[in-house]
Parts: sequence; structure tokens; C-alpha cells
Amino acid sequence: MILEKYHYIAIEGPVGAGKTSLAQNMADHLECALMLERPEENPFLEKFYSDRSCYALPTQLFFLLQRIDQFRYVTQADVLSKPMISDFLLEKDQLFARMTLNKSEYDLYQKIYSQIQPQAPSPDLVIYLQASPEKLLERIKRRGSTYEKNISEDYLYKLSSSYTQFFHQYEKTPVIIVNSENLNFANNTADFNLLLQRLNQMRGAREYFNCGLREYL
Repeated sequence: MILEKYHYIAIEGPVGAGKTSLAQNMADHLECALMLERPEENPFLEKFYSDRSCYALPTQLFFLLQRIDQFRYVTQADVLSKPMISDFLLEKDQLFARMTLNKSEYDLYQKIYSQIQPQAPSPDLVIYLQASPEKLLERIKRRGSTYEKNISEDYLYKLSSSYTQFFHQYEKTPVIIVNSENLNFANNTADFNLLLQRLNQMRGAREYFNCGLREYL
């Protein structure tokens, strides 16, 4: 039913929101193609979290080229001839560039972006995962990725604010905004099934999914 309505679903949200886990679970459950970001391949990322002013531009340009390559492969290999789930939008690149680059770097980035003119298929649905910066940091520390060890709570506050502003203005495709603060799509089947039910019931261009605090055993 979900894939009859939404052929291509993109999952978005700040680092630690649970995008990749949800994308993997949905792709397994719905038996469809999966496209994931590969942040561990970015040689500048760990340095960026330690010194954002020095490494913002190379980090951003690496991600831009990586995402373009991924979407180019999807298009050329005709991956979208069958349903697909991804854990990112190409538009997120501009979001991060505006947040992390200084003016001269951003001007250069924009020149490169306009020369490349990256293209990506529009998803039929975006699932935007939200959580408080405190919860994001808690999850990041729990998973223990080396390249994320120096992420600060201040950075997560700015990132969350940037995402909120971005999706406040986003009208390209239908969006369901999910408060994932007290949801565990990776390890709690009830949470995952509840989200799938909401996706099946979705009718409008923008909806909200919020569950209150629950205790997990």
C-alpha cells in the first residue's frame, strides 16, 4: 500500500535523528532499493567536527560530489524503475553550506554548485525526523562513531534550527514531520509499525506524527 502511493521516499533530519536505521528497516520491510549516505568515506568530516572553521569547505564539497555521484548512478542504472528509500535529500547540501561556510566560502561553493548544476529525482514523500539536541547527542554518543566523537551540542542546536527553517519553507513534495524523541524505529517493532500505519493513512501535503513519552523495557 505505501509503495503504491510513494514510489520514492526520502528520510531526512539532523545527525542522530535515526534516518539510516529507519531507511534500512523500511527498505527491508517493503523489499525495495536503498540509497544511504556514506559519511564515513569523507576524509574531512572528523576534522570538521574538531575545527569547523578550517574544514567546512572541503567537507561540504566532498559531500556535494559524493551525493551527485550517488544520484547519477541511481539515474543511469535505472534504480528508480523500482521503489526506493534514501536517507537524504540532495537539497540538504545547501542547508549545510549555508550553516557552516563563511561568506567567501559560500560564494565559492555557490559558483561550483551552479557550474555542476546537480540533478536529483524528487521524492514522492519526505519523512522528516525531529529530536531535541540533547537526544541527538545522546544517540550519537551511544553509537560511538569515531568521526562523530567531537560533535558539540551547540552544533546540534544550530543544525536542528536550520532543519526546522528548511522544512518550514519546503513545499516540493509531501512531508510528514515525525517527533522521534521517544520513538525507536530500529529496535521497537510497535513504533515502526505505528509509523507505517500513519504513512498509509496520510492524505495531505504536510502532516505531523508525535507520540508522548513511553517507557521501554
